[in-house]
Amino acid sequence: MDVEINVKKDLYQSVMAGILKRRGSITKTETKGDLFSLRADVPLREMFGYAMELRGLTSGEGEFSMEYKKHTPMPPQDAKSAIEKYKLKRREKDL
Repeated sequence: MDVEINVKKDLYQSVMAGILKRRGSITKTETKGDLFSLRADVPLREMFGYAMELRGLTSGEGEFSMEYKKHTPMPPQDAKSAIEKYKLKRREKDL
């Protein structure tokens, strides 16, 4: 996902850390007056729950938007975990 986040400039470090924690890749940052704007590429899977995190971090003043950018392959460790969960559910279903 292509994510754009706008917050007060004094919160930029926390916002950047949060995006990196979600496996995001920051593509652009900009400061205009008291406003900090960040653009990043972040997997959709990692964005679930971000609205609540940003709301808490900014006391409800931060905002973000995201739009589809492209499909990319799932990291091997995530794929392995997904396959194992699927096989486990199949086994439980067959019992």
